[in-house]
Amino acid sequence: MSERRRKFSPEFRDEAVKMVIEGNRPAAQVARELGINSGTLGNWVAQYRRAHPVDEEPLSVSDRARLRELERENQELKMRNEFLGKAAAFFAQEYR
Repeated sequence: MSERRRKFSPEFRDEAVKMVIEGNRPAAQVARELGINSGTLGNWVAQYRRAHPVDEEPLSVSDRARLRELERENQELKMRNEFLGKAAAFFAQEYR
């Protein structure tokens, strides 16, 4: 059995995408409400987002300082984790 593809007007597509982008509802919910396939609406939303990328706001001075602090903390934790892994391997060999 062959399923006939439905055609949607550009206005309908734009309104459906707008409901997802501007609302706080997932695409699947909007698709159910409109009686369309959620994959179709997901494709429309993805296409819109590719065509209209959102520019991120630049970081404030305090945000940049916090980011540097977190990067420094992350590096320290990585080094500690690496050290503990080596120590655990060393002690595991000692007790064999």
